[in-house]
Amino acid sequence: MRIVLCFFLVCCCIISVAQDFPDTRINNKREAFSRMAEKDIRGDISTFTIAGIDERIGKAPLKKVVPPVNFGTNFITFEGNNVKVTIKAVPFEPSKHKLLYYDKKYLTKIDGKIYYGEYGTVPRYGIESITVTVDKDTVAIPAIAFADLYSPAFTYRDGSGTVRTHNGVYLSNDGHNIYIYMQNPETKGSYEVTWVIQDKKFLRRVVDTGLLQ
Repeated sequence: MRIVLCFFLVCCCIISVAQDFPDTRINNKREAFSRMAEKDIRGDISTFTIAGIDERIGKAPLKKVVPPVNFGTNFITFEGNNVKVTIKAVPFEPSKHKLLYYDKKYLTKIDGKIYYGEYGTVPRYGIESITVTVDKDTVAIPAIAFADLYSPAFTYRDGSGTVRTHNGVYLSNDGHNIYIYMQNPETKGSYEVTWVIQDKKFLRRVVDTGLLQ
């Protein structure tokens, strides 16, 4: 009887914790990989994303721009194949934003929108800009494409202490598309995002969360 009672109490605690902190991003699937209708782009993205791993079988990997040529705590730059991409981060300033909390404890929305990165807490960093040049032409990336993405993870150290990155820039086989990929492993709500550039114009982004849990 005691064992049954203890099990019941544990289950109640687990349910209570889950209810205390709902993930408001769960139903926001309109930009997810699973909702993509563009077959060619979806096929390309499946070769390097976590969300597309089930569709990767039998597909050749895309050509990848050389490893990052420069990086720091607040930026990373990729350059190669006449493409240059720089992602920069900036400290998050809570006073300049409207923060919405659940149960006065967990941050669930910033400026009225769900967000990704350090979900449930106030982010430390946001993305300031994404600069892209292709054949010396600048590709404008609108702020709406990254304004809700926080705490970008540019690099990490492996077991030997070598600095590496989960991120990358990929080129489609026909040369029309460029894919800028960023992966953010986190304790809760890990996310990945791919920005799609087509013929030197920003086309869309693909965002998935709840990865690597």
